Amino acid sequence: MKKILLLGALMGMLSCSSTSETPDPDNTNNPSIPTGGNVMGKGQPGVVGTAGVPDWDKLSTSEKGRIMGWNTLFLHQSVGQDLEEGCKANGYPFDYYGKGDKTDGAASGKGLKGGIFVDVGGIPNGNPSEKIRVFRENATRNKDVLQIMIFKFGYADIMDDNYEKVQTEYKAMIDALRTQAPSLRFVHVTPPLVYSTSSYEGNAAKMKVGQWMKDTFKGTDVIFDLQALEANDGSCQQSNVWRICPDNRNSSADPSDVNGVDTSDGQGHIGKKAGQRISKALLMSIYNAGR
Repeated sequence: MKKILLLGALMGMLSCSSTSETPDPDNTNNPSIPTGGNVMGKGQPGVVGTAGVPDWDKLSTSEKGRIMGWNTLFLHQSVGQDLEEGCKANGYPFDYYGKGDKTDGAASGKGLKGGIFVDVGGIPNGNPSEKIRVFRENATRNKDVLQIMIFKFGYADIMDDNYEKVQTEYKAMIDALRTQAPSLRFVHVTPPLVYSTSSYEGNAAKMKVGQWMKDTFKGTDVIFDLQALEANDGSCQQSNVWRICPDNRNSSADPSDVNGVDTSDGQGHIGKKAGQRISKALLMSIYNAGR
């Protein structure tokens, strides 16, 4: 009888030992399993283009939800509103960010903050230098809580006569913010395109800035390649100059909730359905910045 009891106890001990060595699924390297909830990882630098749409769809709901727990600031203008509406349609809305607001919503699951330059700083399109100044001021004021920053130029900001100056000023802003807040993550956005490829509309200059962003930052940060998504990887172009594709542009068949229907070829707003699809790559960019 004693031998039987001893054998049973030994088997029980072995069973407990085996169970304790079984890894917790949340500690595996499976990217579809949460790896720390709202805790940010090392990030995954690189370019997120059209492949970002299916990549986002492949993520589990729990992994997607992690982005709501990271304090993120997205400042933009009208095309950015189209992207915000798309993110909202996908179930990941940006809370409104206005002048003097704080980027401290992560604790309550509302980490995504979005605002337009005309509200935050009274800056209209066509004044990229002032947009850079306003963004830097807001990022600096929030440096104690801000984790991910996203700056997007408007399509009227970059032309042949200023793109080099814009690059210099933008790089100076990033360098300054990186110095004062070393843990801050960056998502760079290639400047949006318009439908017209006439030289005075600046698509060629916007492409140069987009390529410069990829060449300069892809090793350290995430680049959301909005141009690739708007132009369907260059399938919509004229004389090697990319343009926003008709199926992505807001139209009577697919108007924008915020910007309606474009009335000029010198515009490039995004339709509601297209915005819901394209914004998945923006969400994937945020995820890669903090994963």
